[in-house]
Amino acid sequence: MDRITGIQLFIRIVETGSFSKASVDLGVTQPTATKHVAAVEARLGARLLNRNTRGVSATEIGALYYEKCKAIQRELEEADNLASLLQSRVGGQLRISTSVAFGRRVLTPLVLEFMRQHPEVSIDLSFDDRYVNLVEQGVDVAIRMGRLADSSLGARYLGRNPWVLVASPAYLKAHGTPTTPADVAAHPCLIYSSVQGDERWHFTGGPGQTGALGTSGSTSDSTDGHDAPREQSVAVHGPLRTNNLSVVLEAALGGMGLAILPWYVAHEAVRAGRVVPLLADHALPVQEMHAVFPSPKLVPSKVASFIDFLQGRFTPQWWKGAA
Repeated sequence: MDRITGIQLFIRIVETGSFSKASVDLGVTQPTATKHVAAVEARLGARLLNRNTRGVSATEIGALYYEKCKAIQRELEEADNLASLLQSRVGGQLRISTSVAFGRRVLTPLVLEFMRQHPEVSIDLSFDDRYVNLVEQGVDVAIRMGRLADSSLGARYLGRNPWVLVASPAYLKAHGTPTTPADVAAHPCLIYSSVQGDERWHFTGGPGQTGALGTSGSTSDSTDGHDAPREQSVAVHGPLRTNNLSVVLEAALGGMGLAILPWYVAHEAVRAGRVVPLLADHALPVQEMHAVFPSPKLVPSKVASFIDFLQGRFTPQWWKGAA
């Protein structure tokens, strides 16, 4: 028998002086209530209740046991209330995980703003370009790029992360400017090893088509009304392969080759003229951004509030505000 249910029934029987009334109060049948109390008495090896025609009353041992059970009930109620309070208030520690470049350039200022709005929240912010198991590592929410795999995790869509092909003016002056995706294969390329097909870059669009990603970073699904945007896959090679976007950017700035980068990484260098966007009439794959959390059920308020805070921040050209 469930010990907690037995304690609750015993308390109500003492307080009402009736098995039937206690049964109704707790939504069980009277035989069930009788079995629960009998199990408690058998476990303790003591009679707790006197039963007679006038009703039910506690024995001397039963009265002492009743007082202890009431104390246990109060502790359980306080524990339930505490859990409900923690679930509903925006406070406590919030553990956030994200990739290195996105975390440093984009998420950090947003997290600091969220902390200013919610001073009772403390943040544990970790950067890692590897896959992080949220449950095993105790992460409350992670920001992930790309299509999500099916899982039991909860997820909320945040926006889109566009990419751009760039090279430095010095590199282009020395090696020429590619005008088609096929030209890219003839140039040394700086390879980011975590996404975008690794050593194979994918382009969509072409001359006269508008389904491409230009320097504005906006995308369009429209075409000339007749044909779908052409897709081209190009095998690339080059002197550098790394899982760090900042290293890819530095190598591109140093004139070491062509690079594909998220606009939030490249836009400051583009604006300063240190790198030049290429193939403006072609688009690279655009990643979806999601906030991912351990379970879609009973989401803590601190997690829900942080995700609500992020929603709407990633407008079509959100990356222009990245540091």
